[in-house]
Amino acid sequence: MIRADAEDSREWLASAPVCSELNRYRIRHLAVAHMPSPFKIVRTRLGGSYFLSCFGGEGYVLVDGRWTNCVRGQAVLLPPGTLHAFHTTPGRSWDFCWVRYQERSGQQPLTSAQTPVIAQFDSEGLRLAILGLFHECTATRHDSQNDPHELPHVDSPAIGRWIELVHHYVLRFAAPTRLDPRIWQLWEQVAEGLDQQWTITEMANIVHLSEKQLQRLCLKELGRSPRQQLIWLRMRRAAELLIERRRKIESIANDVGYKNPFVFSTTFKRVMGWSPSDYPGRR
Repeated sequence: MIRADAEDSREWLASAPVCSELNRYRIRHLAVAHMPSPFKIVRTRLGGSYFLSCFGGEGYVLVDGRWTNCVRGQAVLLPPGTLHAFHTTPGRSWDFCWVRYQERSGQQPLTSAQTPVIAQFDSEGLRLAILGLFHECTATRHDSQNDPHELPHVDSPAIGRWIELVHHYVLRFAAPTRLDPRIWQLWEQVAEGLDQQWTITEMANIVHLSEKQLQRLCLKELGRSPRQQLIWLRMRRAAELLIERRRKIESIANDVGYKNPFVFSTTFKRVMGWSPSDYPGRR
């Protein structure tokens, strides 16, 4: 495992070498992992894009509220703000590499699909690039007389090349999910007013398209209609509110544009995989 700085003091990161050059690509940490069963992680609000690529064994990743099998030759890309959950298959181990990004406010994320993406991907190049970077970082750290957790600024030139290669492999997977700028701007604006009763006409006017053009563009770029994307954004924001604020579900439903709490709860369970009251982090 390699991290961008020493600010994160969590135990599982404490021994990882620090490579400040990762910040050039907005990478927080990355690793090659072997996870025997039982192993499960649930993070209720992912702070940045997260890429996971499987090269052995098998596990399950939560995608659009459903546990989806992830095996060798597959990868998953999770956008910021989503529920981040995965586990090994009982009785089996799972081998994968991951790259965790941290996008700043106002920056277009690595994936603009706004929803998790799972697809075929050959992870061998990425795995070797991460291992090469780890070797270079630990070799430089051991040769240094500085703090053992701090990587000196006069790094080997190979470090920058390894990081560039890692980022290249992730972008290769993410490329199909890079949104048309009009769509990205539209959903950024909609996300700022999820309590409004948005219509397809209003959304089309924002990007100066006809309703049919917007429908076609959303299906092409997102794989879902404008209405389906609006529902996803509302459920994602509701999940954040369920964790951040100890308020009644009726109040949260109203904040994301639902006047009927029952309809909100039913929709939330269908999209997120949990009822609002059972959502991880709420209890």
